[in-house]
Amino acid sequence: MKEENLLYECPNCGGNLKFDIPSQKLKCDYCLTMKAPYEITKDRDAEESNVFDATIFTCPQCGGEILSTDTSAAEFCSFCGASTILDSRISKELRPAHIIPFKQTKDACKSAFIAHIKRSPFAPDDLKDEKHIESFRGIYMPYWSYDISQQGPVSFTAEKSYRRGNYLYTDRYTLTGDINARYHNLSYDASSSFADNISEQIAPFDTRDQIDFTPSFLSGFYADTADVDGSLYENDARALANTASYGGIKNVPAFSDLTFKSTSSLDETLRTKCPAPKRVMYPVWFMSYRKGDRIAYATVNGQSGKVAADIPVDIKKYVIASLIMAIPVFILLNLFFTIRPRITLIYSIVLSAATFFIYLSEIVKIYHRDKKDDDRGYLYQKTFDSSAELKTKAGKKGIPAINKLRQFENAGSGLKLPGFAGSLAAMITALFVFIWNPVSDIWYYGSTSLIFLGILFTVTGIIRQYNILTTRKLPQFERRGGNDNA
Repeated sequence: MKEENLLYECPNCGGNLKFDIPSQKLKCDYCLTMKAPYEITKDRDAEESNVFDATIFTCPQCGGEILSTDTSAAEFCSFCGASTILDSRISKELRPAHIIPFKQTKDACKSAFIAHIKRSPFAPDDLKDEKHIESFRGIYMPYWSYDISQQGPVSFTAEKSYRRGNYLYTDRYTLTGDINARYHNLSYDASSSFADNISEQIAPFDTRDQIDFTPSFLSGFYADTADVDGSLYENDARALANTASYGGIKNVPAFSDLTFKSTSSLDETLRTKCPAPKRVMYPVWFMSYRKGDRIAYATVNGQSGKVAADIPVDIKKYVIASLIMAIPVFILLNLFFTIRPRITLIYSIVLSAATFFIYLSEIVKIYHRDKKDDDRGYLYQKTFDSSAELKTKAGKKGIPAINKLRQFENAGSGLKLPGFAGSLAAMITALFVFIWNPVSDIWYYGSTSLIFLGILFTVTGIIRQYNILTTRKLPQFERRGGNDNA
């Protein structure tokens, strides 16, 4: 396919116009000409109102696809962190209805992230490195926007019970009236490459800043495209509106002493209607942080500056801080408490069991995270299941965790012994000494020391597993994906 010039040319010097966040206008880097985004259009954009031209960059490492209206090649892929020159092709993309332009500059994004990292004392120094912080890229992420309306007569049943003497009376009511409720711009992440838990953490976006879309807003940035069907979140939007309206009716002061009876369908009772959703784009600053064969993400809401980040724990920092804190705790315990040897052993057994089960729970969470069982958009795109099958798959309980223990141990820590072995050995040792019940206290204190070494071994394993949990498997896309801002 023949490549066309997708740059927005400056009318004065022919340079590339890019969206300037402080001025909210397109700015030429060469002659500093300013133009309103709606003043700059291309003939082919105007010809087809439902599509716009874009360059698609495909990462050779992970397959992620990056959409841009600028022909400059990306420095690296935001999804896997690979530093590469990305091959491009021309594509026509469905035009979103609205967009929220970036409000937070890159400097403001970096400041917000640095402030966020400072609240995490055990964060690795790598995350504070300027080269990582500088790698934030501005991305317009796709969302589906739903408008819900509820209009017409409604009817509810309610009752009130009270006692008089030895009798219990119940009054039953039928509450009727008219509802006129509207919910605008209920938004849900429309990209399978943008994890649902990340998009939820940086929400909400203030849709009052939402304006009509024109491709020139993307100049100087990249954008992901919607690859999740708009019907996926319709029931969620309906449920949110129904819950809000139903709660509002129940909270009417005149109904405060009434108990509402359940209805068969709030959708029908409230006359809820949901037309086809609109495509919209919201701004996100995005950074990928690669560690071995896994990757962590940091995102900043490009409108509000709200930060969400995967932050691993530096084990050395954690151990040093724990030892420093242990000294005053040990002194206080010795000054104010006297614990008998058998009681110490019981505490050791409880602590061993706690660390054992915490470790196993981390394994379960890692399994679900890597399977992306909590990411409905990814599951939808991956399997194309029907809504009923999707809900069943996403809501499965229980996994063959024990069969996966060794796999995750090798991936996370490289230890020959599984991390839970320390707690398991500690519990066995404590139970043996407790049942044996030797006369000399030295057996209790000696075994307690060994038990705490085992517990420390498992705690270290827990931190390693937590670090796996705060990172993700390197993406391998078979579809259209995300992007980053130069």
